[in-house]
Amino acid sequence: MPVPTKSISEFAAQGYTIARGLFNLDEVETFREHFFAINAEQRAIRERDAATDSTVAPDDPLARYPRVMQPHRFDETSLQWMIDSRLNQWMTGILGREPYAVQTMFYFKPPGARGQALHQDQFYLRVDPGTCVAAWMAVDRCDEENGCLRIVPGTHDIPVLCTVDADTGVSFTDVTVELPPGYDPIPLVMDPGDVLFFNGQLVHGSYPNSSADRFRCALIGHYIVGEAEAVAQWYHPVLRMDGSQVDFGVSEHGGPCGVWVDQDGEPVAVLEGIDNRYMG
Repeated sequence: MPVPTKSISEFAAQGYTIARGLFNLDEVETFREHFFAINAEQRAIRERDAATDSTVAPDDPLARYPRVMQPHRFDETSLQWMIDSRLNQWMTGILGREPYAVQTMFYFKPPGARGQALHQDQFYLRVDPGTCVAAWMAVDRCDEENGCLRIVPGTHDIPVLCTVDADTGVSFTDVTVELPPGYDPIPLVMDPGDVLFFNGQLVHGSYPNSSADRFRCALIGHYIVGEAEAVAQWYHPVLRMDGSQVDFGVSEHGGPCGVWVDQDGEPVAVLEGIDNRYMG
């Protein structure tokens, strides 16, 4: 089934669109069970080796359920999801050409877990030229109680913003971006199997999971818009959507970042600041 014209227009105008029910419930449950098994295996290894993460307190829910980073590099199930033909079809439809694949992540977000402060994915990937795109699949129902994703529509066409310190009491990451009045995050309620596609400049994040007993699991892929020539080193190797590897350049870190200025009474993000976090 072709990508709806409405979805293509929404992505272009707002920086995101949702493919409802792109994966069926049986598939999603299989993924859920698979990653909980990976978590159990990795937790057993950490306990055996007495390994701890100094950035996470022992009583933090994320100590027991940390993110699984880049599972496609060691797990065939994750790789096949990352290059699934449905994801490829949707991204090709909204981007105008087939993307390259560079990252997978699985978030458990157990009850009581902190969220992630507002950010832009391009801050990390440093795709050049162009930007990245995310495919964010809900594995559980995601709503405001259990910390659904929140996005700021229309921020897909602004520069990568300069970062400031985040409140680590509610965010597991320590940097965030500031927004002027009128730019407010909206919650995206999603059901298992829904996939959110969004532009790498789009500001997004989430609040803590305040539910008593509900996880908010999500399987996420990051991709590169097809005309790009370089990406940050951590995202190599770069894959085509058939799983084969492609030679790709390494993007430079550092340079200017965006700050908000007033132009004729309206906030506009312009490149003025220096992103020292990635200098060198």
